[in-house]
Amino acid sequence: MSGAAPQPVLVARGLRKSYGAIEVLAGVDLAVAPGEVACLIGPSGGGKSTLLRCLNFLERPSGGSISVFGEALCQDDGTGVRIAPERTLRRARSRMPMVFQHFNLFNHQTVLQNVMEGPVTVLGLDREAATDRARRLLRDVGMAAREDHYPDQISGGQKQRVAIARALAMAPSVILFDEPTSALDPQLVKGILAVINDLAQQGTTMLIVTHEMKFAREVADRVHFCDGGRIVESGRPDAIFQRPRSARLVDFVRSIHE
Repeated sequence: MSGAAPQPVLVARGLRKSYGAIEVLAGVDLAVAPGEVACLIGPSGGGKSTLLRCLNFLERPSGGSISVFGEALCQDDGTGVRIAPERTLRRARSRMPMVFQHFNLFNHQTVLQNVMEGPVTVLGLDREAATDRARRLLRDVGMAAREDHYPDQISGGQKQRVAIARALAMAPSVILFDEPTSALDPQLVKGILAVINDLAQQGTTMLIVTHEMKFAREVADRVHFCDGGRIVESGRPDAIFQRPRSARLVDFVRSIHE
């Protein structure tokens, strides 16, 4: 008899987010399994980045539930959303760091200091251990020679490599990527996608918002098509891109081939 399926790392059920009368997320259901690479694709304005920000509690959901390894972070009891205590949210956020479009490095800190910051201040790692971890990760992403540089002394592609190392330094359960190549010059995109692909080969759990369809087809275990604040269709990459079922996904796939 086969064993039970592993507990999902991250689960969202009926997740909603509104800004006034504008509903950006309209009841999203999502589960990410350990070791899974999941890509969120879809037209701009479909709610993909807002979904990541709600999962990480950079934005507070308006409704629905989120749990990480079975621990409830928010629950909707029908009368409103109950959010877990801030200490619980901080712990969860440290387990699912986010890599942003525009890097969000600390400009007053060196590359090495940027990668060390979270392990020291959030995880309580001593500075020697944090330095060793940071240097190892910078070496892994090809940035060891730039550890004493400041963010304004390195390129956009190099900044994103540092941002990825910073996320890995938190020993995360899952990494959230919000269009990690969208702010890069075209010649730098390939290098960042190669770094993310290496992480996938190592079994790193990732949820990635991307407009790089070739990358999603080749790297993702599962692809979620988002439109109108909902996940309209989910499946293996070959099913999503070659055998779309919903009319909206059919139109989207057709548009990326035009």
